[in-house]
Amino acid sequence: MKNTLIYQIDSFTTEKFKGNPAGVVLNADGLSDENMQAIAKELNNSETAFIFSPADDESDYMIRYFTPSIEVPSCGHATIAALYAKALEDNLSSCTLRIRTKIGILPVEVEKTDDDYQITMTQGSFTLSPEFDDKTTQKLLSALHLDSSDLEENCPIQIDSTGHSKVMVGIKSREKLNRLQPDMTALTALSKEIGCNGYFVFTFDSDHEDILTYGRMFAPAIGITEDPVTGNANGPLGGYLVQNQLVNYQKDYFEFNGRQGEQINRLGMVNVKVTVNNGKPELVKIKGNAVAIFKTTLL
Repeated sequence: MKNTLIYQIDSFTTEKFKGNPAGVVLNADGLSDENMQAIAKELNNSETAFIFSPADDESDYMIRYFTPSIEVPSCGHATIAALYAKALEDNLSSCTLRIRTKIGILPVEVEKTDDDYQITMTQGSFTLSPEFDDKTTQKLLSALHLDSSDLEENCPIQIDSTGHSKVMVGIKSREKLNRLQPDMTALTALSKEIGCNGYFVFTFDSDHEDILTYGRMFAPAIGITEDPVTGNANGPLGGYLVQNQLVNYQKDYFEFNGRQGEQINRLGMVNVKVTVNNGKPELVKIKGNAVAIFKTTLL
């Protein structure tokens, strides 16, 4: 019986027990879907990443991602965690690796500095859906316990994605953001109607010059009541801000830092870079630190 090597990594932070925890199985070859789902449920993080040997010459690894209840096509913080754990285990030098995921082959940059690593993930293609109609907007506001007056007036409510879609909801107040107590049953029901499981509520209400946004992400339909720090929300938020002309940028390049996890004491930061072509987001990257919590072998 082979030894299954597991790390737990906190992503988007350098401080243990902050940021977003993810499980990482470094040698997943031979595990069945049922095995992976059981391990993800046992670790009980929002996502666990499973690293497989490459099936072809086009990629260096294949990675699959499981929440405690289902498989998802991609995950930002679990990708950061997976490559951070791989870098630690194999003592990698700075390099760019190609990972095969359910949304395609994505380059991931590993940057080694002072015996630690930062990881930069190129996300999938950016897409933006039409603005919600009034009826759907009212259902969403009711589920989030928000009033229309709480909304940031210039921010349309839309679904965007870089591989794993989220609903973008801009509000005026960080205090209001931190007091949100959504109706998870209502959000789950709405997810079935709109075909999107994640709700990212964000605000520009920041008292830090280098932090543009604060956010919270809820995805009860896939077993995630609240995700601490979400790469697949902050990344597409960058594309959303560019396409809706909500930010200024120069030379076809927009960069910002987003914070998340303040209310649940898991504060972390995502650095987002957007390459812009004719006013449209062309490429989205997220960058983050990470820290290892434990390494173990599954008995």
